[in-house]
Amino acid sequence: MIIWIFRILALAGTPIVSYFQISQDFKGLFLGFFIGLLIVAAEYVLENTKLSVLIIGIMGAAVGIIVAKLFDYTVYQIGNESLNVLWSKFNFILKYVLALLGMVIGVKKVSELDDLDTDISQLGKKVGRTMKLLDLSCVIDGRILDICETGFISGSLIVPRFILDHLHKLTEASDPMEKAKGRRGLDILARLQETKALPFKIIDREIKEINDISAKTVRIAKELKCSIITVDFNINKLGALENVPVLNVNDLSAALKPVVLPGEDMQIFVMKEGKEKTQGVGYLDDGTMVVVEDGRDCIGRKMDVVVQSILQTSQGRIIFTKVKKNNGK
Repeated sequence: MIIWIFRILALAGTPIVSYFQISQDFKGLFLGFFIGLLIVAAEYVLENTKLSVLIIGIMGAAVGIIVAKLFDYTVYQIGNESLNVLWSKFNFILKYVLALLGMVIGVKKVSELDDLDTDISQLGKKVGRTMKLLDLSCVIDGRILDICETGFISGSLIVPRFILDHLHKLTEASDPMEKAKGRRGLDILARLQETKALPFKIIDREIKEINDISAKTVRIAKELKCSIITVDFNINKLGALENVPVLNVNDLSAALKPVVLPGEDMQIFVMKEGKEKTQGVGYLDDGTMVVVEDGRDCIGRKMDVVVQSILQTSQGRIIFTKVKKNNGK
């Protein structure tokens, strides 16, 4: 109800002001009605705008009025009577235009406040790229939360808002898998905000000329001179082309796999049969397959085995072992 009262006042009150201030004829009324339409259009656009954006807009309007006052002072200092009369006639509309321009410029530039907050654009230059940007795949994957809690990552974490918006869209998808990914990503971001392990911030950065999320992520990381944390190998390639450091969680996981050497003893739970008749198969905690020779009869039991050899494949490592003779004892 209040919104409609405001719109009526804008459409009816502005022509009256224009009639008495600018021209007491049909032209003044028409100009005022046109300005009222602009006010209603601006209100409609800013209806869902954040309070911080509105405050910046008001500050911009105030700066515009101050600039108009400076123009007033300059014109009156000239001392030309005809110019003063002309200026007085259009003085109000000039203040209106400059206030509106100040408001628009303030609203457009409010996203750059994120750069001023802790001076994020200079942070990467000063501290040597300790800032980490999380991409979409890393947020959905979720392992970054556990890595942060271990304390192995230093610096601060940032996420562009367009990734948050994309996760919101995924939660509304018809595909159950996409919906689950979106909900998991939002949950990970919420938990990162709650954790005190590392500073975490969502930044309002957008690259309108680029539609691909991965390309946007790499471009923003390049602008901020920070690293990217991802699980997507394509980001590694894009980062290499743009000279942006990329930290892949999968590479970290592979580097942390337990080191075993031929001749070492280990315990393994034999889960199922292998390809050969006498083989059993088990798995380490990281998913590495362990083939146990003479282990078929040990299925469902935890056995002491000796490492015989290790085979590295494109899918990962396979450890070949043999049951120790003292297992029966």
